[in-house]
Amino acid sequence: MKVILLGPPGAGKGTQAQFITEKYGIPQISTGDMLRSAVKAGTELGLKVKDIMASGGLVSDEIIIALVKERIEQADCSNGFLFDGFPRTIPQAQALVDAGVSIEYVIEIAVDDEQIVSRLSGRRVHENSGRVYHIEHNPPKNEGLDNETQEPLIQREDDKEATIRNRLSIYHNQTKPLVEFYTQLSSTDSAGPSFSTIDGLGGLDEVQTRIVTALS
Repeated sequence: MKVILLGPPGAGKGTQAQFITEKYGIPQISTGDMLRSAVKAGTELGLKVKDIMASGGLVSDEIIIALVKERIEQADCSNGFLFDGFPRTIPQAQALVDAGVSIEYVIEIAVDDEQIVSRLSGRRVHENSGRVYHIEHNPPKNEGLDNETQEPLIQREDDKEATIRNRLSIYHNQTKPLVEFYTQLSSTDSAGPSFSTIDGLGGLDEVQTRIVTALS
């Protein structure tokens, strides 16, 4: 099973990616992991990447695609894989197609921007333990204080509204066009992936049921 998961930051992709990889026995592959493992393995591509990163340069899409092809030939990908945060742009998606990397399923987890802002900006964290609260859905017993230590909770920079809206803006500009790309590819190419949009709101079990349906 070869899967791409799309969706805005805060849509729950990380949780659902973990569910998919465990249920179907496939590895989750991120470009960051690929870059690190290639450098560590000292492959020809890894050495190229190491030099580029050492000089502060950006790794080209061409090298990323070559790394993808190298990675998915490894034994743990024999049953498939799930791409995490890749492709991010239309050129990367087209390069995957041109390189003959077949994808069976593309799933978009759709959540409205305002729901995401509410979901993320309401989070509060106890810094020392990592315990997470939400001012609406999982509030602490005493406002602003950790249940166990009574120490103040913080709002992480990533969870501030302005930061969230900036991340959403980047997503809509760069990554959301992939939805149209894969919708079109699904309808025009018989070898193209099955594309589905599922509602990311609701209980964890509900969303997982929708994903299993899309993958069946």
